[in-house]
Amino acid sequence: MWQIRKPKEELAPEETAERREEDRRLKTTGDAGAFASVDVHTDLKVELHQRLLELINLSALDKMSREQIEDEVGDIVLEELSKQRHALNNAERKQLVGDVLDELLGLGPLEPLLKDPTITDILVNGHDNVFVERYGVLEPSPVKFKDSKHLIRIIQKIVSAVGRRVDESSPLCDARLADGSRVNAVVPPLALDGALLSIRKFAKVPISMARLVEIGSVPEQVAEVLQAVVKARLNVLISGGTGSGKTTMLNAMSAFIDNRERIVTIEDSAELQLQQVHVARLETRPANIEGKGEITQRELVKNALRMRPDRIIVGEVRAGEAFDMLQAMNTGHDGSMTTVHANTPRDALSRIEQMIGMSGIDVPARSARAQIASAMHVVVQVGRLSDGRRRLLSLSELSGMEGDVITMQEIFRFRQTGIAADGMVQGRFEASGIRPRFLEQTMAHGVTLSPELFRPDRNFDQ
Repeated sequence: MWQIRKPKEELAPEETAERREEDRRLKTTGDAGAFASVDVHTDLKVELHQRLLELINLSALDKMSREQIEDEVGDIVLEELSKQRHALNNAERKQLVGDVLDELLGLGPLEPLLKDPTITDILVNGHDNVFVERYGVLEPSPVKFKDSKHLIRIIQKIVSAVGRRVDESSPLCDARLADGSRVNAVVPPLALDGALLSIRKFAKVPISMARLVEIGSVPEQVAEVLQAVVKARLNVLISGGTGSGKTTMLNAMSAFIDNRERIVTIEDSAELQLQQVHVARLETRPANIEGKGEITQRELVKNALRMRPDRIIVGEVRAGEAFDMLQAMNTGHDGSMTTVHANTPRDALSRIEQMIGMSGIDVPARSARAQIASAMHVVVQVGRLSDGRRRLLSLSELSGMEGDVITMQEIFRFRQTGIAADGMVQGRFEASGIRPRFLEQTMAHGVTLSPELFRPDRNFDQ
């Protein structure tokens, strides 16, 4: 059996029974407002967790299974409860042991939310105000942290696992969980009412295009066109607002890439879930406490060109890396993909043009637009509707330049017709009647699309 307990000489002196009794007396007779929101179970759980950190040998935990740890921790918890004269039944004790293990090995109060497959977003607004999103709808959660320090400790645990930090000197941080879930943390002094934590959960099994078709996000016929676009090595820009499903669409489309191709992915916070066998993943690095050592997306894009990629996938372009991405698309890395925050396909192109200006290179506006028109082939617009559902809204093709304007033609679009009594958005997906220019390229790559897909009277049921 592993030696989970520390030797006695390493232990800090225990609190006296009088001290514990005094603390309990203050909580029952002190300021009611100060303790009104303190859950006794949460308080006890955190107290036991702190005591366990003093009692156990943390290095031994890495060599033990959760079941072994649970057995030994259960005995220690029982001893501590008996010392403090807490009367709990077997079910309560088992729940308490599970919660203490979550504190010890996981992310404390967040663990049940992370394990719930119906939850897609976890939003923490201070230690006692937690919301979750289920099926596109926000709802309050009964989960609470003991206090602000407890919440900060969990945040520190998340960000330190990926080599990042968050404190008063660096109060903003992007990070990720082990499963790829995206994390953003904001701590005081920027967060006025306590630390803010946002977690965008990622499915353990990546959402495929077939699944998007099944849930009505993409019509089956349009999914066929998207597959042809990827196989024909067209450069794709996926556009949408926050939480609209850009990364999900990127993951789904990337599944059509041939396994024989070498893919290099570049992200601020690694969240892509590519299934190919030959994927090289790169992630940016923030500056250290001395303000040095930062590695930006732009530097990674430049470096990726030296890694013999067949395709480059940038999780999201935000600044000057857009220029380097366009250069890569124009110099032999066909089939590359990226995402951008924008509300319409036209806005997406405008944002890319603005980002070229952020590269520090003096590029005339017309030349920048010519670069965009030459590099980008398809813009996929996704959106989140008022009922919470995420859906493909438009598929457009860039067709060149007319004067100083990039010409674009919409191939498919979603047309909203109303809202049902239950709040669900009603609408239909339709073809614009324009035959895309990329059909010749898809045929050259052995993919044939039926002309029937593009008939103007064609409506797609969703």
